[in-house]
Amino acid sequence: MNSMITMGDVPGGGPAQMDLGELLATRLLVQGNSGSGKSHLLRRLLEQSARMVQQAIIDPEGDFVSLAEKFGHLVIEAADHSEMALHAAGERMRVHRASVVLNLEGLDADQQMRWAAAFMGGMFEVPRQHWYPVLVVVDEAQLFAPAAAGEVSDEARRQSLGAMTNLMCRGRKRGLAGIIATQRLAKLAKNVAAEASNFLMGRTFLDIDMARAADLLGMERRQAESFRDLERGTFVALGPALCRRPSVVRIGVVETDSRSAGPVLAPFAPPEAPVHDLILAPVAAQDMPARARRPAPVPQPDLLSQLAAHGEAQMNRAEPEDELETPTSQAEREAGMAAILRDMLGDEEAAFRPAPVLYQDFLVRCRIAGLGRNALDMRRFGRLLATARSGVSRDLSESSDWQQAESLAAGLPEDLQGVFLFLARAAIEQQPCPADADIARVYGTASNGRARRLLGWLEDRNLIVLRSDGVGRRVLSVIGAGWETLPGVADA
Repeated sequence: MNSMITMGDVPGGGPAQMDLGELLATRLLVQGNSGSGKSHLLRRLLEQSARMVQQAIIDPEGDFVSLAEKFGHLVIEAADHSEMALHAAGERMRVHRASVVLNLEGLDADQQMRWAAAFMGGMFEVPRQHWYPVLVVVDEAQLFAPAAAGEVSDEARRQSLGAMTNLMCRGRKRGLAGIIATQRLAKLAKNVAAEASNFLMGRTFLDIDMARAADLLGMERRQAESFRDLERGTFVALGPALCRRPSVVRIGVVETDSRSAGPVLAPFAPPEAPVHDLILAPVAAQDMPARARRPAPVPQPDLLSQLAAHGEAQMNRAEPEDELETPTSQAEREAGMAAILRDMLGDEEAAFRPAPVLYQDFLVRCRIAGLGRNALDMRRFGRLLATARSGVSRDLSESSDWQQAESLAAGLPEDLQGVFLFLARAAIEQQPCPADADIARVYGTASNGRARRLLGWLEDRNLIVLRSDGVGRRVLSVIGAGWETLPGVADA
């Protein structure tokens, strides 16, 4: 299959061709000021490749919906769908190999970023058997991968920037070829722009953008001013899919029209009727928009008074759930809570979740199990969590040795109690000394260096002693208790 498409012509040098197969592997960056012909270039590229490869177009202004009439693209009006629905649409368009135009027109900037991120996330997360090649064209890419924070929320910017980074950095292996167009390189996140290997640089006037464009094309700084002299629809091209040396390319004609083409100069005809009557005619009462009147603010008591009243109400109010609870013995309650906590810690991600988050999850599970709304306070939960993370068995937890270990752990910071009990259990049961990775997981980190620093801290506090046997394996002893582990490999 011939993968060459014609983008236009090189003035005085014949047709300008692009290797579509190479483009899928190396991505493309288009830059030019407003009116330089970026959208015309993207339309030419899309039209020439429409029948050769699947396409997905992130369209913030509705410029490319006209492709549907000639080439059969599915136009998705993002304003009519939820974020979740667009994530599913991103997956399904790859499964069914349909070319799609995601029209984000009518949404505010925050929604555009969220909805585009959801759609690109769906394309990115599709199963491996559907990793067919797709050209992903993002017009006005500086809106979705801004170099600096703007007026949008941090969450929307994080989602959108993450989706754009995945597209440009990790999309190649999944068949996604990113083609991004921006008005200004200075406004585009550098980690997104840096992943492109093909460039089409159009007319630009700001010094910072000209200098950056010259750097990307390998041109000398004194040649940067040539970007000011480029005509509309003319670009300087470079890249493995285009040409090996910077070359001027004039983009060819297109078959479809933009729905939002720029203004066209036409003869100006003044209105025939008096302008005063046209502009300042009285508006009928029924045509005036209704304005909701804001009610007068009701004076509120000060914050301390509100907190005091709320506290009294909470103390006087009986919890209906507590009244419906079936009476259970303290031993049964503790066994139920221990079982819930063990089930929570069975999840691999639980080791890296902070204690307050685990506490909220624990309370919800206790309510589901009928153990009450406030089964444990945070302090008691911390002790129970430390015991559970140590991996102690039920029989050992009832022994005098374990009671002594808990007494020693009580004097430590809460985040270190679980680590000490984990080491004490290994010593009591005479198991091999735990590896650094196991100690780090109990502490809630993936850093083996942090685990070694924790061991050093405990040794400085005269709680443990570390030594090596004859072959360099680590042995841990608990000072005062006489417990000692078997030799173990630290970096196992």
